[in-house]
Amino acid sequence: MGARPSFPVVGPGFARRTRARSGRRRAVREGRLRGVAVRSGRRRLLFADESEASVRDLAAMMLTISDNTATDLLAARAGLDRVAATLAELGLAGTVIPCTLREMLDAVGREAGLAGWAELAAAPDMGERLRGPLRAIHTIRTTPADMARLLRLIWRGEAGPEEACAAVRELMARQVTRQRLAMGFPHDVRVAAKSGSLFGVVRNEIGVVRLPDGRRYAAAVFTRAERPYVNEHAINAAIGAAAAAAVQALRGEC
Repeated sequence: MGARPSFPVVGPGFARRTRARSGRRRAVREGRLRGVAVRSGRRRLLFADESEASVRDLAAMMLTISDNTATDLLAARAGLDRVAATLAELGLAGTVIPCTLREMLDAVGREAGLAGWAELAAAPDMGERLRGPLRAIHTIRTTPADMARLLRLIWRGEAGPEEACAAVRELMARQVTRQRLAMGFPHDVRVAAKSGSLFGVVRNEIGVVRLPDGRRYAAAVFTRAERPYVNEHAINAAIGAAAAAAVQALRGEC
């Protein structure tokens, strides 16, 4: 009695023991990833106990559930300068990642008149504060054309080593969110996608649509709502409808 439980956390490449400590913020300390409730928009992802995660597992969290902290940890591991160099090598001139997601979110919070992101996320008038012209929202940015190009490179095995490209393709097929691009297609169409949302205003999704005949199409649909968290289902459906219409046009069916 009174002893804190320990348990093994196993990820690809390692198996270690760590002690459970609930209620701590997640951070990197001595190679460990501590637990925190990660908030993305109005969605809260719980990772409450101290634990350890491999780089591969962080990539899975980033691509399947859009975990912002996992994304920032991977960016720190790679280095933002290296990320920028890779974007340039791949010809993605419209994609800019000058800072971490947390830094961008904190900048938005300060621009909205608060101390940072945590205060903005807890503010009862968050929606009203976000309706102003917030320049920090555009700090990290890309274009649909860049994302379509990136998808082509990944699916052709040209964005990096084929093993890495294959891993990204597999993880995108496991994305939890299925109510955007996939909504525009019947169940026999396979969609591997990555969604993106910001403050209930920006709602995007990119992905590769594979039809039953084996043909594949890269799709990137970006939207911006007039008000946060309004008509979310309709916007999601519109993303799927736009992708389906584009595929039909490319196939000469309309």
